[in-house]
Amino acid sequence: MTATESRKIMDAAKRKRLEEAGFRIGTVAEFLGLTPEQSELVEIKVNLSAAVRQQREVSGFSQAELAEKIGSSQSRVAKMEAGDASVSLDLLIKALVAQGMTRQKLASVIAGQEAKSPAAAEPPTWASNGVARQKAVKKQVRKPQTAGI
Repeated sequence: MTATESRKIMDAAKRKRLEEAGFRIGTVAEFLGLTPEQSELVEIKVNLSAAVRQQREVSGFSQAELAEKIGSSQSRVAKMEAGDASVSLDLLIKALVAQGMTRQKLASVIAGQEAKSPAAAEPPTWASNGVARQKAVKKQVRKPQTAGI
């Protein structure tokens, strides 16, 4: 979905009110200045996080039961399902495989072809007057660390 298409998601009347008040409207990726690669990585993590919860609910596991199955904690599973930036791709994939997800289905989740939660179905838009920042979203994208000499 292009940035232009995502802007159409916001209600036209709400958009007009915000723009009249001096706000700029755009995507989260535009707001945070994400590269296309960073934006893709965030989207993949969102898809995997939603799939962990959906698969857990379909499988009938509680968060504690899934945690035990993957050798983790219930609070970590909650973070996985919430899309916390501290959760690795490895752990998300481990949780899905432990619940019986096939490589083919995993590939379609990563590709964004699986059903998403209603909140993840539409790309988020933002409104900014230059003061407000969405720090929680910014945590999703971390700069690569370089080793010091």
